[in-house]
Amino acid sequence: MASEWGFSTEQVHAGVEPDEGHGARITPVYLSNGFLFDDFDQARDRFAGDDAGYIYTRYGNPTITGVERKLARLERGVEAIAVASGQAALTITFLALLNQGDHVVSARSIYEGTRGLLREDFPRFGITADFVADPGDRAALEAAIRPNTRAIFIETIPNPLNDVPDIALVAEVAHAHGIPVVIDNTLATPYHARPIEHGADIVVHSASKFLSGHGSAIGGVIVSSESEWAADAAGTGFAQRARALAGRFGPTLSPLNAFLLQQGIETLSLRMARQSAGALAVAQWLEGRPEVASVDYAGLASSPHRALAERYLENGAGAVFAFTLRGGEAAARGLIDRVVLWSRMTHLGDVRSLILHPRSTTHTHLTPAELEAFGVGPGMIRLSVGVEDVADLLADLDQALAGRHDA
Repeated sequence: MASEWGFSTEQVHAGVEPDEGHGARITPVYLSNGFLFDDFDQARDRFAGDDAGYIYTRYGNPTITGVERKLARLERGVEAIAVASGQAALTITFLALLNQGDHVVSARSIYEGTRGLLREDFPRFGITADFVADPGDRAALEAAIRPNTRAIFIETIPNPLNDVPDIALVAEVAHAHGIPVVIDNTLATPYHARPIEHGADIVVHSASKFLSGHGSAIGGVIVSSESEWAADAAGTGFAQRARALAGRFGPTLSPLNAFLLQQGIETLSLRMARQSAGALAVAQWLEGRPEVASVDYAGLASSPHRALAERYLENGAGAVFAFTLRGGEAAARGLIDRVVLWSRMTHLGDVRSLILHPRSTTHTHLTPAELEAFGVGPGMIRLSVGVEDVADLLADLDQALAGRHDA
């Protein structure tokens, strides 16, 4: 494909190969568990790896392969592995990198599901993790690394605080110790950031969010770079090991969900541009409201993370952020119960605008000390801005803040 194509062209055409024999312009949905072999020898060759054809959908499927090729190109990686969810993508990634007795250094500001995986589940298998409050603090990052550290993990746009990390610095420190960097790029997507270009070795996504975009399909993606760190981390090659693990553990992406994911990616730039612009407008409006104590959005001029956002995030700072009301949980409850247009649900990256109270939902299992340390206060509200008219979103927030609507 043409290397000079722009992002919007790539999101439509990259990785797409014509359907053999039928000429379908869109990759069809191959709802088939298995695939026929022409003869004894072809079956043997496929299992031996000498024939690149398909065997069983758990190990590969034409619909899934199409979306894998597209995302590898968009993220500037060499191979992508699509799995059943974002959590499956993280789990397979870590299992492909880590063995019993290994250690992970992670940013503290990450998705709570990932924190639970590292802190509560992996220790059962002899894998431990430490969390660094500011991965951009070189001394703190260096101090957290142990002789058995085998991965450093960060998020491009952390949820919900928007405390954008210094990706190049993290990569520099990690690589000096021979450690690969894994980055969750879910909230940025390759439209806003391509972490591999800044030194990341492996990129993961919850494809259920912005990549799909419509809240209709669960999926996850792992993208491997060609860096020596990604290749050496698992001996025979990270991508090969991750794909084998995905086949053995079985978190297979449904071909139908792969089709929906591909459809979503084709309009990614259009949605992300509108949603990011809408998020900035909503954040600026909230910053001027007397009821609001603070707004955590890296795109604001007042954000302490604005410089890093400008360095690493193209085309805006994304569509997910948090703000804190002065009235604490009572004020948060009142606003959330009174909104009409904003959907109350635990999801992100939908074309619909979403609202949630982190302290009583996604972060409910943290201790009071952890909540305070992480900056998740009783009055904090998380928003995921959709594609609706900004004027309507602001009008809804305005009436909810003013208490003019009976829930």
